[in-house]
Amino acid sequence: MSVWNDLVGQSQTVATLAAAVADSDRMTHAWLFTGPPGSGRSSAARAFAAALLCAEQGCGSCRECRTALDGSHADVEVVATQGLSIQVGPARELAMLSAHRPSVGRWRVIVIEDADRLTERAADALLKAIEEPVPRTVWVLCAPALEDVIITLRSRSRHVRLRTPPARAVAELLTRRDGVDPPMALYAARAAQSHVGLARRLARNEGARIRRRDVVKLAAQIRTTVDAVGAAADLAAIAGEESSASGGERDVAERTRLLQTLGADPAARTQPPPVRARLAALEKEQKTRATRFARDMVDRSLVDLMSVYRDALVLQLGAPVELVNEDLRGEVESVRRSFPPVALIAAMDAITTARERIDANVPPLLALEAMAVSLRLPRG
Repeated sequence: MSVWNDLVGQSQTVATLAAAVADSDRMTHAWLFTGPPGSGRSSAARAFAAALLCAEQGCGSCRECRTALDGSHADVEVVATQGLSIQVGPARELAMLSAHRPSVGRWRVIVIEDADRLTERAADALLKAIEEPVPRTVWVLCAPALEDVIITLRSRSRHVRLRTPPARAVAELLTRRDGVDPPMALYAARAAQSHVGLARRLARNEGARIRRRDVVKLAAQIRTTVDAVGAAADLAAIAGEESSASGGERDVAERTRLLQTLGADPAARTQPPPVRARLAALEKEQKTRATRFARDMVDRSLVDLMSVYRDALVLQLGAPVELVNEDLRGEVESVRRSFPPVALIAAMDAITTARERIDANVPPLLALEAMAVSLRLPRG
């Protein structure tokens, strides 16, 4: 067993990090992990933290490894924002924390899973701490791409790039770690385009599989402007359903856990003022998280939709590449027959533009409608 076991398809990254752990006297005090969604940036950061704290450099079974991996180790601080950005206040707290010596281990490790969401002021608040780190403090920043991180931070960090793992490697992980049947694991890995977390959800949640299938089928159904407007509304609704399904149970569990922590009666019709204040703060945090998650779900739906045009282009060109949507080959064939290669590329460009617009805070439905009009099947 090893802390690196769940980092599938990342042999070069594992070798780099393991070598750094082995030569701790020359440790780099700021790292930047980049890679596409689902490549395992956060898993790599936690595994790196565990290896640094483990007496055996990442055995995966000792207390240090287990607590570092689940984020409960006293010397591991994991920041995963629930909102759309990381503001200056939390960044200043991290900078102050970084000045403290480790409590029980050899290193203090601060992991920022969404470094691309740091505001400019927040990045400035971290800059001095990262420029002049105290001994035994290691920063690990995670982001989709190098360019997503403010240049003052990325220029002072050692860059490690993770790659998209092969679908079969992700399927093997789901079978080994989560007990998923091999055929279902392979389907989920392909449909998720090797995003480990999404593949796990698709493999275990029939509702998520149905919602994804509904998104993919839209590509062969947009023939008129009316169809386009309807498809945009359907995309927004499907993403909303997925967001509610994913977040609803967690919100209820968080509320129950908070009431238990405060010693309050969950069945009481009214709560004391201090409890109501804490509940109101939790609800506000959950609403912020829901806004971000809903936007992320729209983006994921667009990635799924783009995979149809990608598969159609693969068939057009006769490329020796596996289809993402092999189980929906009929829909892919319909799109392939309707669009020449240049039009398929234009469709993918339209989806990319919609993703960029939504990321720039354009109302999602407006961006989706403009995109869907561009995806109409040719007449005849």
